[in-house]
Amino acid sequence: MTAPILQVRGVTKRYGGLTANRDISFDVAPRENLCVIGPNGAGKSTLMNLLGGGLSVSAGEIMLGADDITRLAPARRARSGLGRSYQKTTIFPQFSAHENVRLAAQAHAASPLKMFGNVTSDADVNRRTREALEQAGLTARAQITAMHLSHGEQRQLEIAMVLATEPRIILLDEPLAGMGQSEARKMVDLIASLKK
Repeated sequence: MTAPILQVRGVTKRYGGLTANRDISFDVAPRENLCVIGPNGAGKSTLMNLLGGGLSVSAGEIMLGADDITRLAPARRARSGLGRSYQKTTIFPQFSAHENVRLAAQAHAASPLKMFGNVTSDADVNRRTREALEQAGLTARAQITAMHLSHGEQRQLEIAMVLATEPRIILLDEPLAGMGQSEARKMVDLIASLKK
């Protein structure tokens, strides 16, 4: 039996007298898709923010593999292998799809701020950029300015940016929001392909 990649134990978030999430526990195994569903106001985005580090837990524990990430800042969680996309698309609209993904790969590199030399010549960053664009189905659209991509392609771009960081697990907050039927089908297929 494979050990879980993510373990959530008793996670609770309180705002004074209001409890947004109470005693949430679950495991996610490698190559498993897990979906959290519920009506507006049920606490789904709060849970995503607790897992991603945007909010601190009031109680409970979050383990990524053998690492306790409960108190880590979002950037430290990302370096530990937790990838995250948000409800609202977070891309650099004036940059090409390729540049967006390269920036994500570079930010996750061992030396993200090379003081000397051309950042575009980093072979590992370039490899991760190409692979992420290919996985997200955007190779043919790599040189298009992000603001000129369709909404669905922008969501794919956001996933490519996450993939460029080589995460162990990816949290997707409402990945189909605002999509038409054909874009949604494409995104469902992309999410299913990420199991590999």
